[in-house]
Amino acid sequence: MAGAPGGAPVRTLARALATGPVLLDGGLSNQLEAQGCDLSDALWSARLLADGPGQIEAAHTAYVRAGAQVLITSGYQATFEGFARRGIGRAEAAELFARSVRLARRAAGAVERDVWVAASVGPYGAMLADGSEYRGRYGITGRELERFHRPRIEALAAAGPDVLALETVPDVDEAEALLRAVEGCGLPVWLSYSVAGDRTRAGQPLETAFGLVRGHDEVVAVGVNCCDPADAGRAVRVAAEVTGKPVVVYPNSGERWDAG
Repeated sequence: MAGAPGGAPVRTLARALATGPVLLDGGLSNQLEAQGCDLSDALWSARLLADGPGQIEAAHTAYVRAGAQVLITSGYQATFEGFARRGIGRAEAAELFARSVRLARRAAGAVERDVWVAASVGPYGAMLADGSEYRGRYGITGRELERFHRPRIEALAAAGPDVLALETVPDVDEAEALLRAVEGCGLPVWLSYSVAGDRTRAGQPLETAFGLVRGHDEVVAVGVNCCDPADAGRAVRVAAEVTGKPVVVYPNSGERWDAG
């Protein structure tokens, strides 16, 4: 189906998920590195929102040409706090969040079919850039996590993505905070945990983790990402059984990340 003017999809993502599988893009950082980008930075791919937006659009375009139906934006490690450490004020940071959505939308508009834009909302640990998104339990309260996430979610929602991707969530506490933070944003969301075995990275049972979405109609899919491929299959089954919702899954390819 052709896109609407400006590249916006005709169908909603929720409707597409209800009728069959939808193909996500691949790892944005992988494609950026293949394009020769240096991502050895605390902001990771988010640095290129300021320093190389053309590279990000090119990476999105490569995935669209490869058949991707959903583009996940470069905002995973983009936060007001992280940008502030680089001397970027809140107004400019908000514009960079919006740019992440626009870059994906332009790439999506390059083809005559539905391509949806998922605005990435990474966990608190991604801002710390110390690997703690793979542990969770940051030592702060749920309300503090909610206050951290809400301004970025509001800025991203204002940019008009098709869905918010609450991704690589390591524990139930942060998932609860994220679900509170997206209330009233007016967009559908998906909630995707990073898992180890049959538990979240923080050690909670997946049945408990996925059970959080009951009563949250804005959640259109649940699942796992940034995990060992061997752990994805059982997590998918649990997510589907517990929630009855479509499942999103995009594990790693098997390597291990060394925070040192």
